[in-house]
Amino acid sequence: MRSLITGTGSYYPSKVLTNKELEKVVDTTDEWIVERTGIRARRIAAEGEASSDLAYHASLKALEMAQVSPAELDLIVVGTVTGDMIFPSTAAVLQGRLGNKKAFAFDLSAACAGSIYALAVADRFVATGRCKCALVVGSEVLSRITDWKDRNTCILLGDGAGAMVVRPTDDPNRGLLSTHLHSDGSLVDILKAPGGGSRIPISHEMIDQRLQYLKMNGREVYKVAVRALEEVSREALAASGLQTTDVDYVIAHQANKRILDSTLHRLGIPASKCWMNLEKYGNTSSASLPTTLDEANRAGWFKPGDRILMMAIGGGMAWGSAVLRW
Repeated sequence: MRSLITGTGSYYPSKVLTNKELEKVVDTTDEWIVERTGIRARRIAAEGEASSDLAYHASLKALEMAQVSPAELDLIVVGTVTGDMIFPSTAAVLQGRLGNKKAFAFDLSAACAGSIYALAVADRFVATGRCKCALVVGSEVLSRITDWKDRNTCILLGDGAGAMVVRPTDDPNRGLLSTHLHSDGSLVDILKAPGGGSRIPISHEMIDQRLQYLKMNGREVYKVAVRALEEVSREALAASGLQTTDVDYVIAHQANKRILDSTLHRLGIPASKCWMNLEKYGNTSSASLPTTLDEANRAGWFKPGDRILMMAIGGGMAWGSAVLRW
């Protein structure tokens, strides 16, 4: 038995922040941002709008597509680094909002790789028969940990949420064929939000030093990302008995167009097979992969049996891949 994604959903806040508007905030230009990242705009959550709010709206859309009621869920796992609060989990908040009483719910922290980590976890529970209906969500309000004085990071980030309903299938031609997860803790310092935890707790000094915000060594992240995504993609394809030429579509974390273009080039996969939406939404971390999947799905890209390569990488560093027969 395999697990199969039977419903997808996504949600973005209504406020659009364009590159032209960012020119008024930091020393940058629309042309420079587009050339370096491929991003032209991003969405920003409204005041009082939290990660669980975004997750709730995305989840309703995924559940509707899957023709599943919230009460049927027996697992809810949310990938996020911008949860509503330190505890309880955003997944628990979402469960309450959905009115579900039987699922076990928890958050998973793997930064931009959060949703593919969450999908891999749900896959194991569903494929082994432990769960019959799982909800996988990636939800982020990155604008709350963005330093709007740092032009190297604030141009990249946006808010959003994506959801996937995962159920078992006996169809030998469909389902998740393989998932692969990796991390390298020696690379923690190249992408992190250092303040606000037990290492550097909240204090006036911490806030004055702006340590609550995301910090990134972009050059190092790029080098690690391209290498790791190529390797983990080849690993997943090999485990599934496939070649890169067998891939029908690619659904990837929308971090930076340069990263995606370089990775696809190294894999020998045409860019036309990879759905890209970072131009409109920027890097939404764990929300990126499921929102991209949902957008491509609703655009009619997939038909049953299509071979889809999925990949994502984030702070930690943490990365993963999956091969799905739609």
